[in-house]
Amino acid sequence: MSNHGFKVIDSDMHIIEPADLWQRYIDPEFKAGAPIGDTAPFPRNIGVNLPFGMPAQHPGVQPHMANWWRALGKHMAPVEHEYEFAARRGFDGVSQLEAMDREGIDVAFLYPSRGLFVLGVDSSETAGSRGIEPALAAAIARAYNDWLYEFMAPDRKRMYGAAMIAPHEVKAAVAETRRCVENYGFKAIFLLPGQVNRRPWHDPHYDPLWAECEQLGIPVVFHGGGPDYLNDFGQGLYDKLMLWHTFSHSLGPMAALVSFAGGGVLERFPKLRAGFLEANCSWAPWLLARLDDHYEEYIGRFEVKLSKLPSEHFRDNCYVSIEADEKPAGMVVDYLGDDNVVFSTDYPHPDSKFPHAVEKFLTLSLSDQTRRKFLWDNCARLYDID
Repeated sequence: MSNHGFKVIDSDMHIIEPADLWQRYIDPEFKAGAPIGDTAPFPRNIGVNLPFGMPAQHPGVQPHMANWWRALGKHMAPVEHEYEFAARRGFDGVSQLEAMDREGIDVAFLYPSRGLFVLGVDSSETAGSRGIEPALAAAIARAYNDWLYEFMAPDRKRMYGAAMIAPHEVKAAVAETRRCVENYGFKAIFLLPGQVNRRPWHDPHYDPLWAECEQLGIPVVFHGGGPDYLNDFGQGLYDKLMLWHTFSHSLGPMAALVSFAGGGVLERFPKLRAGFLEANCSWAPWLLARLDDHYEEYIGRFEVKLSKLPSEHFRDNCYVSIEADEKPAGMVVDYLGDDNVVFSTDYPHPDSKFPHAVEKFLTLSLSDQTRRKFLWDNCARLYDID
């Protein structure tokens, strides 16, 4: 397939899981604690309730949810006809391929929707009765991964999985990572950026997981979720979805990037690749310049020993994603070059430009060489495909 002369990889295409996924796929011993999808007749409904009836949203946002849904409904209504073909099929794997064809996507890497919310709870080790038992968290991830493998059956050469991994217990996370790569051929793992047990991602506690990913040759991908019970990357701006979302999906991956490039993860694992997706990319020059300055000219060199600057670790190992209409992206090319940015459509979420995402991307002031890198070459390197 060629889209205006370009091959296209979607680095971050979403699926909509059936509401009863976890009831059907979770290990029987954990069924009582399985998440339950919301079935209200809302367009592209991706709501879910957490184990034992906990709402997926932080208590601070719950008084405002009706306003969030009202605004979303008004935004989504004019384009809902674009998704009718998928809704009729229950957003199954066949409809996913049709969506790819309509957008002009050759290959897609698949990420969840309801699944972005189900692990946004701290471990019972820290949060007690308000937390989730690590074994249940691992079972929730396993169930999703088993379902996703079946979902991709219509064409596993065009659709690839990113494994949901629960970091609540590292030994289980390592085992699930290996299982998904060796048994299912998944090409990445993904994590929410919020901290579990108040441990930053550069804590050596997670080193066995990074070591496993490095050995398997797959990237670690961070992707924001909802207003959950971990770090509040939306800065408490719950009264307006616009304000909360502006911060949340960018600040979370930014924080993870700081840990990886400046906190020593990539120093310890120099062959590990990392993606920071659905967070925009235009902030990268500022953030990495500030991180370099704090390492080289301020206190960083006395706190962590790096063999190269954080921005050099970024250039060698990291990828951020561009939105289809992200006009400031040229600043990234000017400062960092064009080897670390990947394209995504965010289908079928409310802020996606489907089925015109590629078309909008091609209106940005970028050279054809840079477009080719963003649309294919860089993503192929991130996920290690031909």
